[in-house]
Amino acid sequence: MDTLTKKQRELFEALAAAEHERWSDWQRILHSRCEVREDGCLVIPAELATHWEQQIATPYEDLSEEDKDKDREQVWRYWPLIEEYIT
Repeated sequence: MDTLTKKQRELFEALAAAEHERWSDWQRILHSRCEVREDGCLVIPAELATHWEQQIATPYEDLSEEDKDKDREQVWRYWPLIEEYIT
């Protein structure tokens, strides 16, 4: 990071903050769909685990348009930051 300009560092940190927000939202979704055992462990329901494993193994170009739209929606979190940087 020492080689970045001040403006690049600002963008980098803004993108990192957006990524943390995206990750936090995903964790809230994941945790809300899991069973919490008495010992505090989260158990992902089998059907969700299977679905997510299939999503992980599928290249973006092979996703359904509905699933691509979910990824596109996430890009909008970053887009204003990128747009501001390049203009």
